[in-house]
Amino acid sequence: MATPFDTGLSGHPRDIGERELGRLLDAAGDRLRLTEPSPALARDLLAGVVAAPVPWEGDEGWMPLIVDRPARELADALRTLKTRLAAAQPRIEPGDRETAAARLEAVRGQLATRGLAGFVVPLSDPHQLENPPANAQRLRWLTGFTGSAGVAVVLAEEAAVFVDGRYTLQAEREVDPKLYRHHHVTERPPADWTAANVSAGARVGYDPWTMTEDEVARYVAALGRVGGTLVAIEPNPVDVVWADRPPAPVSRVWVHDARFAGASSVEKREGLAATLAAQGISTAVLTLPDSICWLLDVRGGDVACSPLMLAFALLHSDGRVDLYVDSRKLTPEVRAHFGSAVTVHAPSAFSGALERLGAGGAAVLVDPGSAPAAVFGRLGAAEVTRQADPCQMPKACKSAIEIDGMQAAHERDGVAMVRFLAWLEGAVATGIDELGVAENLLRFRAEGEYFRGLSFPTIAGVGPNGAIVHYHSSPATNRTLMPGDVFLLDSGAQYWDGTTDVTRTLAVPGAVPPREAREAFTRVLKGHIALARARFPEGTSGSQLDAIARLPLWEVGLDYDHGTGHGVGHYLGVHEGPQRISKVPNRIALKPGMVVSIEPGYYRTGGFGIRIENLATVVPMGPGERRMLGFEALTVVPIDRAMVLPELLTSDESVWLDIYHKSVRDRLIGRLDATAAAWLERATRPIGA
Repeated sequence: MATPFDTGLSGHPRDIGERELGRLLDAAGDRLRLTEPSPALARDLLAGVVAAPVPWEGDEGWMPLIVDRPARELADALRTLKTRLAAAQPRIEPGDRETAAARLEAVRGQLATRGLAGFVVPLSDPHQLENPPANAQRLRWLTGFTGSAGVAVVLAEEAAVFVDGRYTLQAEREVDPKLYRHHHVTERPPADWTAANVSAGARVGYDPWTMTEDEVARYVAALGRVGGTLVAIEPNPVDVVWADRPPAPVSRVWVHDARFAGASSVEKREGLAATLAAQGISTAVLTLPDSICWLLDVRGGDVACSPLMLAFALLHSDGRVDLYVDSRKLTPEVRAHFGSAVTVHAPSAFSGALERLGAGGAAVLVDPGSAPAAVFGRLGAAEVTRQADPCQMPKACKSAIEIDGMQAAHERDGVAMVRFLAWLEGAVATGIDELGVAENLLRFRAEGEYFRGLSFPTIAGVGPNGAIVHYHSSPATNRTLMPGDVFLLDSGAQYWDGTTDVTRTLAVPGAVPPREAREAFTRVLKGHIALARARFPEGTSGSQLDAIARLPLWEVGLDYDHGTGHGVGHYLGVHEGPQRISKVPNRIALKPGMVVSIEPGYYRTGGFGIRIENLATVVPMGPGERRMLGFEALTVVPIDRAMVLPELLTSDESVWLDIYHKSVRDRLIGRLDATAAAWLERATRPIGA
C-alpha cells in the first residue's frame, strides 16, 4: 500500500501516495522540470509555490515549474497536493496577547544565550521590501504589526515599536502596549531610544541581511555615545524561535514582452556596463528586485501585489550578469531569454561570490542605502564605491513606450473605476460595506485587458476608518457605507503595460457630508491643484515642492503626516525610488519621464480621512530663460464634486478642475455603457453647474 504524504494527501481525485505520484512523475519523461521524478522534490517545490502570493494568471502558471503539458492524471495529483499543502501552510497570525508575550520571551531567551542586551527587528528583508514575503515577516510575527514601515527593538526588560505617522493608530490597535512601548519613528528614533535604555558596554544585535549600512551607522553612532556596540548576529534569533516559519516563495518567472518594456535587456545591460567601465568599476552589486527585473526584462510573483522575482545579481563591466535565484522558478523560455550573458547560480552562492570579489580586490559598486550590511562585510578588501544602484535612475525615467503604456493602462483603469463608481451609487441604496467595495472593485478591474492583479491591497475606509492612513478592512472593523459618510478609497492595479494608484474621497450618496469635512476636502483639493499646476526649474527635487501641496492646509492650522508623492514603477512596484515628494530632505531631482503620485490629505482621528491622489508624469514645460518642468496627469477618474465647497476655490482652481473633468470625460465616455456614461456626464459637469 502506498504511503500517504504527511500533508494528508488523499481523496481527490483518488488516494495518491508517494509511490503513485512518483510513477506519474516518472512517466512525464523529458517534460519533467524537477531534477528527478521525486515526490519529495515536487512537495518541496509546491510548498514554495503555496508560500508565494497567488498570481493573477487564471491559468495554472505554477504547473510548468514541475512539468510541461502534464497528463490529466498527473495534473490532478499535483493540484491535490498543492491544495493539501495550502491547507497545512502556517499562517503568520499575530495571535492573542498571551501568544505575543510568549514570542517576545522566546526572543529574549535567545538574547540571553548569546550575551546580548538587545536585538533590532526591522520590517525589512535582504531586498528592502516594504511587503516582504511570508518567511521574512519577522516584525509581524513578533509584534502583530501589519503595516509596511516599522521597527521593533527588544531589550531584556523593555521593548518598543517605532512607526511613522501613517501607522500610529494602526500600531495602537495591533501592538500590545503592555509588551511594547509605542513611539513615532522621527520623534523618538529607535537608535536613540536603544542607546538611552542600555547600560555602558552593552552589546545590541542585528541581522546584517535585514539592515542597510546607512541604518547600521545610526545605531553604531548612538550606541557609541554610551559605550555600547552593535553586533552582527547570524542566524537571526527570531528565525531560531519561529517554529512554523513558512518556506521561501517559489513563483514562476515571466519574460516581460519587448512591446511593453521599451528597451531590450541587452541594451540596458550594455549601457550600464559602459557606464561602470568608464568609472573604473568592474562589478555592481544589485540587491533590489525591481532593479534586477527591470534590467533583465522579467517579472515574477514572489511578492504580493508587485511582480517581482526575489534574487541578487552582479552586473559586470563587460555586460555579463551573475544571477542568484532559485532556479526552480525559471522555465526554458526564461533561460533562453537570458542567453549566454546571464549565468544562473543558487542564492546560497551569493555570499561566496562577494567574498571572492573582496579577495581579489575588485572595484565594486554598492548602494549603501539599499544593500544589506552583510554585503559590505562579505566584500572584505574590495575597492568599494558607495553609490546609488545604477538601475534606479534609468528605471525611474520611463521611455516613450513605457509612458504610452502607462497612459493606456490608466485609461483602462479609469473605465473600471467609473463603471464601479456608477455601480456603487446603486449599491449604497441596497447596502454595501468596505469589504464588499474592495471585492467588487476588483471584479470591475479584472475585466480589463492586460490586468495582472492589484498593485496593493485596496484601502476602503468609511468615516473614522478613513482616518487610519493605511487602513485595511477586516471582519472585525468592517463598516457599512451610510448616506452622508465620508468614504476614502485608495486602490490600484497592475497591468502588463503599467501600474496604477488612485485615491478618491467620496461623499456617500443620500445625505450631505459635514461641512467641516467638505472644507478640509476642498483645502486638500486646492493643494493638489497647486502642485499639479506647478512649474519648476530643472534640478528641483520633490522635497522642494512638498510645501506647495500643504500650504492651503497650513493656512488654517492643518497638515498630514505622510509624504505628498512617491515614484511609481512600470508594471513593477507601486512605490518606486529614487524620487519622492516629501518633507524629508531628498536631493534627487525630478526628471522627464518620471512618474510620481500627487496625494495631499487630511485625517481627523475618530472622524474621517481625506486624500486626493493622481499619478502624473514629469514633462518639459514650454519655452523660457531656464528649462522648466511640470506634471501631466495620468489618472483619469473624476474628483467628487459633492465634496467640494466651490466658494473656497479661486477661479483658476475651478477652471483647472473643469478642464481635468473634461479630459476624463473625453477620454472615457466612448468606452462606457449607457449607464456608466450617464453617471460620468453628471460627475464631470462644470463645478458651478
